[in-house]
Amino acid sequence: MKMSKIRITKQFNFETAHALYGYDGKCKNIHGHSYKLSVTVIGTPISDSNNVKYGMVIDFGDLKKIVATEIVNKFDHATVFNKNTPHIELAKELEKRDHNVILVDYQPTSEMMLVDFAEKIKNRLPENVKLHSLKLQETGTSNAEWFASDQIPI
Repeated sequence: MKMSKIRITKQFNFETAHALYGYDGKCKNIHGHSYKLSVTVIGTPISDSNNVKYGMVIDFGDLKKIVATEIVNKFDHATVFNKNTPHIELAKELEKRDHNVILVDYQPTSEMMLVDFAEKIKNRLPENVKLHSLKLQETGTSNAEWFASDQIPI
């Protein structure tokens, strides 16, 4: 049987708060979202019938572990701030009060979070599996998408 490239998608949910420093609307204030992250990888199903993962591109459980470790467990119920803004004072105060705070070196928009997530996930995938796309749904009607095919190699 000819081996085909197959895409596998797993969805994740997490609750995260953020604030967009310098933004000209309501989102300059701390607010939260019930994010839905769809992670799609691509690869050829394992053809070795002696392999316990025979017929799989990647075990859904293995993909879940990677995304949970790198993204969900860190971002769920956290507040994300750009560390290069005056929000740093607020972030330090929240940390003192035992809040889960993540300081990033970018504006924590859905778009920039996807760039960050893509790098984190790509670094953990098995050699034969590639990250195909990410979709981050911020609200019921708003989402951002990242596709490997759109990226320009550096």
